[in-house]
Amino acid sequence: MKSIIQQIADQNRKLESKEKEAIAAEIANPATTNNRRNFLKKTALGGLALGGLMHLSIEDTIAQTTQSVSRASNPSELKITDMRYALTTVLGGTAIIRIDTNQGIYGLGEVRDGADVRYALMLKSRILGMNPCNVEMIFKSIRQFGGPSRQAGGVCGVEMALWDLCGKAYNVPAWQLLGGRYRDKVRLYADTPESKSEEEQLKLIKYRTEEQGYTWLKMDLSIGELKGIPGTLVNSKFWENNDKNLAQWGDQSNYTSYGNTQHPFTGIQITEKGIDILAKIADDTRNLVGYEIPLSTDHYGHFDLNNGIRLGKALEKYRLAWMEDIVSWELTDQWKTMSDALETPLLTGEDIYLLKNFKPLIDIHAVDIIHPDISTSGGLLETKRIGDYAEEHGVAMAMHQAGTPVSFMANVHCAAATQNFLALEHHSVDLTWWESLVKTTDGRQLITKGFANVPLDAPGLGIELNDDVVKEHLHAKDKSFFGPTDEWNDKRSHDRVFS
Repeated sequence: MKSIIQQIADQNRKLESKEKEAIAAEIANPATTNNRRNFLKKTALGGLALGGLMHLSIEDTIAQTTQSVSRASNPSELKITDMRYALTTVLGGTAIIRIDTNQGIYGLGEVRDGADVRYALMLKSRILGMNPCNVEMIFKSIRQFGGPSRQAGGVCGVEMALWDLCGKAYNVPAWQLLGGRYRDKVRLYADTPESKSEEEQLKLIKYRTEEQGYTWLKMDLSIGELKGIPGTLVNSKFWENNDKNLAQWGDQSNYTSYGNTQHPFTGIQITEKGIDILAKIADDTRNLVGYEIPLSTDHYGHFDLNNGIRLGKALEKYRLAWMEDIVSWELTDQWKTMSDALETPLLTGEDIYLLKNFKPLIDIHAVDIIHPDISTSGGLLETKRIGDYAEEHGVAMAMHQAGTPVSFMANVHCAAATQNFLALEHHSVDLTWWESLVKTTDGRQLITKGFANVPLDAPGLGIELNDDVVKEHLHAKDKSFFGPTDEWNDKRSHDRVFS
């Protein structure tokens, strides 16, 4: 018996030696992914081969072989242990958050562009110790801290990270947790570049459509284009900044500035000459793009619905895919008035938080297309609900996105799981390093010829950060890169919103 055991032990040692050689070869292979390489390294370092266990009792053998086993596949025992962040330079300062757990897996989320990362950090004390897989329960407990536009950035960033965590815990993509997917690729829309000459603009558009492969474009058509042209605007001089511009992003401390004054309250009007010039810009662009490619418009400026209707009528013959955010989203009756007056589809929604605030627009068909930003609307599940509600009322859904690849991928999963989806904005098309901020966990390309590739098997959002690239693009005012945030650990208020 002892000789047989010895023979088995010798055979196992030989097998162990071959396994080590094979592991070393695979680690050295440039084609091996980082995830696989890390797994192999841990395999080589941890545990004992069977040959080394032949002298142990059954009980000791079991103890040795299970001491390094990962328990990260036990979702019911997951607990949130930390939240940290890295502030990138994307769009002037966009924060990626990371939620850690007791099992070593983590989730990535993002606080919307232009929003303070502290919107997310103040939620840390409210989620520590909770099971991240209870996404809806946690969302309902923190949604009171969200609001329109950037105010929702923290709540939505946390919700994204929870779905990433939950998908990793159950080893399924986030879209599967939302009910399954309708598509394997997500159509993107990109801004049409502007140039000083028609020839140069045609060259740039051909690059966008023929080389980059985008099949849907959007252009700005702002009254800012009328700067310095006499007789095109009424009452514009009063609203100009020191640079003689009508700046959408005004002085935040001056609530009477142009950028902080809602559209109906500026008194700015467009003359017939001004409308003709803006229509000529649309005509030139349409002639360059052709009619096979949908062309959307945005960023008109701060003027009222009457001027919006006048401009809209002048643009109708160009069959625009939509006119976006002509007035503020809250003005439901005005949207209905414009929608009834114009043939061009109307769209709004990037600053709306929660389904309940989309419902008034959808219920009376005040817009033809809703346009949620997942970093404001409530995250993946709430946006899926928004899309489903709109679908029941015959309203389509496009999606606004201006952030890092983290929020981009959260949008991709939601778009894949929502039937009435049209197209997703890609705001960083010409930022050459943008895609390299992350690496996909299944080896796919993030984007192929104007379409985002849906992760078919990769768990969670299907991405990991490329730490070195993120570090290269940290914002100058905060280089901490996922440093400790212990000052946000303590909860100091009673949050219940009812008595």
